Amino acid sequence: MYGVVTRNADEIGWSEFDRGFYEVKDVTGRSEEPVSDGVNMVSCFGDNAAADADPSLVPVDDFGRPATRDRKYFDWAYICPSRTDYREGLLEIIDDCVDANEDVRLDDVGFPRPEYCRCGVCEQAFEASEYDDRMAWRASVITDFVAEAADRIPGTVYLTLYPDPYPGHLYERSGLDLAALEEYVDEFVVPLYDTAYGTTYWLETIAKGFESALETPFSIELYAVNVDVDNLIHATEVASAYGEDVFFGYEAGNARAAIRRLRADEREGETFGEPSDS
Repeated sequence: MYGVVTRNADEIGWSEFDRGFYEVKDVTGRSEEPVSDGVNMVSCFGDNAAADADPSLVPVDDFGRPATRDRKYFDWAYICPSRTDYREGLLEIIDDCVDANEDVRLDDVGFPRPEYCRCGVCEQAFEASEYDDRMAWRASVITDFVAEAADRIPGTVYLTLYPDPYPGHLYERSGLDLAALEEYVDEFVVPLYDTAYGTTYWLETIAKGFESALETPFSIELYAVNVDVDNLIHATEVASAYGEDVFFGYEAGNARAAIRRLRADEREGETFGEPSDS
């Protein structure tokens, strides 16, 4: 199946898409009303607006450096996953999404990088926890949040993964314990974004890595903005060999053109019955 990831609610209903993901809350902090005909998608711990409004929510490393978009490595500002009030707000958004559609996708889940977070809230929580290992404690924070969110989602629980399948990397980077999370997640989504897809060997390598790392089904999300349709089609063919489904991000028109071509090629390749000898 093919799907779209979009900020435009009307694109969800385009006939070419078997599934649509609608950004109800994105990393800018922008919020929209959930839709009933698509999977509502929530950026959990990426939130520029919340970080600007209350900088004390932003994770810091042991040097006090915040995980904000004006610093190296960060494309947006993060919110510390230990903050109870912020998490309660996320759960309320998820409740609103469920009221519209029982399937929900959790996006931007995790700590920003291995050295985060060393804020006072995290220091006290780790000290009071049963864990001696800080990485194990971080993973418990994320798993507990996903479990709590999943308990509120009666339909399919989707979770976006940073595209690094190398053993231990997601655990070290973001606090994502894949084995623990699989209990709560129905399908993972791996964005493999490129602005051209001129080559695809790397796409296959990463996809194969996730195939080996996961028991739970996963789908692949491709970037569709200003990508040559022939290249996008080739990337889709590679992604389809590994992921359950392929989703296209943020340019529904280009995605629609690629899907139409793919389906036309599939129809042209169909044969019916055995060829006669006459």
